[in-house]
Amino acid sequence: MGNPLAEPVLLGEPLEAAFAELRQASREAPWPTLDERRQRLARLADMLLARQDAIADAISADFGHRSPMETQLAELFPSLEGIRHARSRLKRWMRPQRRGVSIWFRPGRNRVLPQPLGVVGIVVPWNYPLFLAIGPLVSALAAGNRAMIKMSEFTPRTGALLAECLEQALGRDVVRVFNGPVELAQHFCKLPFDHLLFTGSTPVGRQVMRAAADNLTPVTLELGGKSPVLVAPDADLARAAKSIVGGKLLNAGQTCVAPDYVLVPRRQRQTLIEALSAAAAKLYPHLAENADYSAIVNQRHYERLLGWVEEARAAGAQVLAVNPRAESLASVRKVPLTLVWQCPDETQLMREELFGPVLPIVEYDDLAQAIDYINQRPRPLALYLFSDDARVQETVLQRTVSGGVVINETMLHVIQDDLPFGGVGASGMGHYHGYEGFLSFSKLKPIYRQPRLNTRGFLLPPYGALARWLMKMMVR
Repeated sequence: MGNPLAEPVLLGEPLEAAFAELRQASREAPWPTLDERRQRLARLADMLLARQDAIADAISADFGHRSPMETQLAELFPSLEGIRHARSRLKRWMRPQRRGVSIWFRPGRNRVLPQPLGVVGIVVPWNYPLFLAIGPLVSALAAGNRAMIKMSEFTPRTGALLAECLEQALGRDVVRVFNGPVELAQHFCKLPFDHLLFTGSTPVGRQVMRAAADNLTPVTLELGGKSPVLVAPDADLARAAKSIVGGKLLNAGQTCVAPDYVLVPRRQRQTLIEALSAAAAKLYPHLAENADYSAIVNQRHYERLLGWVEEARAAGAQVLAVNPRAESLASVRKVPLTLVWQCPDETQLMREELFGPVLPIVEYDDLAQAIDYINQRPRPLALYLFSDDARVQETVLQRTVSGGVVINETMLHVIQDDLPFGGVGASGMGHYHGYEGFLSFSKLKPIYRQPRLNTRGFLLPPYGALARWLMKMMVR
């Protein structure tokens, strides 16, 4: 196909026509076999491997610069792992499940059959345009569905390349990819999909849910929010700092599960600041021409981050930018790790998801106070706890609610294919990845089979003495 950006799809008929064609293909072949699903996943993996360099180049061009190693590590690797995981387990996932039957309805038989839904919509954000397109697509294909994908307008080169590659690899009767402005995304979400998955911000997630409601389309919302790091009093600060910085500076903090702020015991604040600074300087000894350090995706987001830091500084916050060589970074749109403490709660840094390498540090006096601080805010997508104390770990797990938890590390739960991934409350709803993704894009069809010989006749009118006796036995 041609470059989708050369002939942009806007509103109305093109989207509707594509959806109608996929819906018709789904009606004609509603239940792809195990072999067909595995073959589609295999073709997807082959395409990713064959075009990996072109994909990394496109993503880097869209960002102004994004480390090719980060693209391999955070996008290509988990995409391929997800495909391998699904292909190796798909036979078991598709198998009908036997369920128990109440004694009153034996010898009837119960089973649950995972049925493909039909046509799935996937809305992809800009920060991980490959993984956040391929991950949901793997779940949709494993469950036997077809898909329409809306790529972000902020990553046009990646979107154009994926449109060409995916439609060639899988066929236009299986997947369609669209690129275009926000108006296209708004219209996309109003289509009567059989399931809609959106990854993005909480405010936009509310709009997506409203748009889907008119068609009663079920939605999975993978949102963000402020994911806290809780450094317990017993934590090894050097070890914690290395993990926090590694997670925070991946993709320059432009990750929905990046550590958003750190809670640390008051007496350990300065020690942690020094450990964070040392860890950042070791990982990124220089920034401007460092191929391993990514740029902020566009000028608007770059200026947003700098503006929020200046607002905090003006409100009395302390700010430390870890820029080992004191380089000028404006021309390359890079932001160093910026530590902020004594930051007032009303500032944007403390209220909004940061999506960049700025890290507020909040002091606490005891563990209960730290837990209360987390619980007084919207439920986060991830919570990171650094502690080797089993009692502390259990207390935090029981007294907080979050989409996921990682103990003594950051972000690695996202690439565990046997763990469900999803938010709670303001950070999202629903799950995908692995088996949970297969379930999200399937209808678990319950089936009761009645044998020729059964007890149903005893409970039909006219109700006699036997029916009354049976009802007395059943209702007790």
